Order: sequence, then C-alpha cells, then structure tokens
Amino acid sequence: METVTTPSRFELVGRAAELGKLLRANALAAEQQRRLTDETIAALASSGLLRMRVPQRYGGYESDMRTVAEVVAELARGDGSTGWTAAVWLISSWMTGLFPDAVRDEVFADPDVRIAGILSPSAMAVPVDGGYQVNGKWSFNTGAQHSGWNVNAAVRPTPDGQYEPIMVLLPMSDLQVVDDWHTVGMRGSGSVSTVAENVFVPAERVVPMGPVIVGAHPLQQNPAALMWRAPFMPIACTTVGSVAYGLAVAAKDAFLERLPGRKITYTDYAEQSAAPLTHLQVAGATVRVDEAGFHIFRAADTIDAKAAAGDAWTLEERARARLDLGAVCLRAKETADVLADASGGSSLHTDVPIQRIERDIKALNLHAIMHPDTNFELYGRLACGLPPNTQYI
Repeated sequence: METVTTPSRFELVGRAAELGKLLRANALAAEQQRRLTDETIAALASSGLLRMRVPQRYGGYESDMRTVAEVVAELARGDGSTGWTAAVWLISSWMTGLFPDAVRDEVFADPDVRIAGILSPSAMAVPVDGGYQVNGKWSFNTGAQHSGWNVNAAVRPTPDGQYEPIMVLLPMSDLQVVDDWHTVGMRGSGSVSTVAENVFVPAERVVPMGPVIVGAHPLQQNPAALMWRAPFMPIACTTVGSVAYGLAVAAKDAFLERLPGRKITYTDYAEQSAAPLTHLQVAGATVRVDEAGFHIFRAADTIDAKAAAGDAWTLEERARARLDLGAVCLRAKETADVLADASGGSSLHTDVPIQRIERDIKALNLHAIMHPDTNFELYGRLACGLPPNTQYI
C-alpha cells in the first residue's frame, strides 16, 4: 500500500488554480461533447486532486473539509462541469472508504481511481446466496463514463416487510450506460444514466445507508481518521455547494474580463465601466459572492472543528448544513443573474463564458438536494419545533 505525504491546503488549492486556464479553454468543447474532455481528465488525474478523499493507507490525502471546499471552488471557477464532476468523485471516494478492508483494497489499489455515485435509491437489491441481485436505473450519474466504479443507492427488503436504503458498489463494467445527457446546464458533466440488469453484488460491497446518514461508520476503524467524523449529508452538501460558490466567483471574473472597452448601446456612455448602474451591479454581485463564500466556508469549518474535537452533531447543526447549501446556491444564482443581465446581447454567443456560467448555476439550483427553498423549509421546520420531513439531513 502506498503512503504519501499529504500536501498542504495551499499546495492543493494552488494546483487547482493552475488548472483554471486549461479548464476554461476546454469548457466549450466539454459542452459540445456533453462530457469532460480527455485533456481535462488527464490533467485532473495528474494533479492528484482526486486523492483528497482517498484513505492515506492507499496513497490518499484525507484532506480536511476546508481544503476540499477551496479546491472544488477553484476547479468550478475554471469550469462548472469540471468542478461538479470532481465534487461527485470526491464524495464517492469518501463513501467507498466506509466499505470493508477487502473492498477498499481492491478499489483503491489505484489511488487515482474515479468513482461515480448516486444518492437516490432507484434500484432494488434482492438477497441471494452470497449477496444481492440488483436491478434498477440511476439517472444524473455524473462522470460515469470516465469512472471505474459506481457507488449507488438502492433499497433492500427487511424482515418486517419494509425497505432499507443501502449503498451498493459496482464496477462500471457491470452496468449499461444510457447516453441521455441532453441539457442546457452542466452539459459538460456527462451526467448520463446507468442501468443494472440482474447484477450480482457480493455482500461485502453493500453498506446500510441509515448509519452513514447520521454519522455512524462502523467499518471505518481508524480513530485518527478525521475525514469520517461527520454525518454524510453535511460533507456532501459542503462539497457540492463549493461548486456553486466557485461559479459565483467565475461569473464576476467573466464579467470584469469583458468590461474594458465595452459600451452601452443606445446610450451616451462611451464606456460601460463609467455608468453608475454598472457600479451598482458589480458591487451587488460582489456582496453576493462574499455571502456565498461565508456560507460554504462556515459549513466546512464546522465539519473540521467538530471532527477535531470529536463532538457529536445535533439535528439543528445538520439542518444548518442544508441551510448553508441553499444559501450559497441562491446567492450564486443572484450573482449570475445580475451580471448576465449586464452583459449585453453579445453575451448570448456560446464562446462567451457568462451565459454558460449562468446556465450551470441554474442547473445547480434545480438539483433536488441543492434547491434553496427546499433547504430553507427544512431548517425552518426544525427552528419552529417540527420534526424534519426527510431522512437526508
């Protein structure tokens, strides 16, 4: 097993920033082919950034949440689809770290392995001798075409006639890929569907989802591993929320890059930069970007602080992670809306980044787990003394 020295946060964020120019250059091609380019995949692999959620015993970094958030945000600043795909791979690697040793030994034999994953339990796992027979379809399966494994949610029957959510780990070679990713946002993420037809999954590649949701990880035996000292949802929410924050920063970058020399047609302003309206738009967008950063980094720092102290999570704290996710998505959308509206008719061209950034942010806001109103309602229920209306908290 490979053991490496964990790079510092500064070094890892620097690596992500260095990829920015390449990611921006490849973003349009990724949109056109509806998946990341081979050059982008190779650059991500050689950067080592996908090792951040791989156990150290296999050559991973076990990076803290703040580092992951800053790296993912920087990748999304370069290209939203790349940031999102990397976020999914990092979450899925974290989840795979909860499986038994024999499974981890197999999957993480390559510490740069890419693992896609789906949280929605849209498959059935029927007990058979030695494991389960799985049938089902998982949509929005980001990065599956560039992955070696898929860790997906399913349900299995329980003795009382009910169903229990589980995670099943499958090699991509066991699954059919349905190339159905035809969208207006996050087009480059390759979030296709995968199908399991009578796929046998050994019992050791099945983990109950209930304990993972609440932060109980019985198979993660290393007490020094801070990375798993948190419930799943705050970790997942903070990881994907970092994409929204990075895109908000990207929207401001893209607007200011095009600003010099631009005019406001049918007005007396020789320069758009001279108009008071532009000053208000840029200042308002900056406030929204800063607020998005506050929420995502508060969530990340909470995870790291509680992990270091070994403190248990309250239900309110878990709901607040969902609140922070909703807030960062909303502020990112507001940022893009303001700056896209200020970018003029020429910004409709596909080679102008602001229109792609706006579409990517809208796509994130429509994601079931990221939708601002859904997250705000959940937190508000608890604040008003009601129980949560979801187990995903």
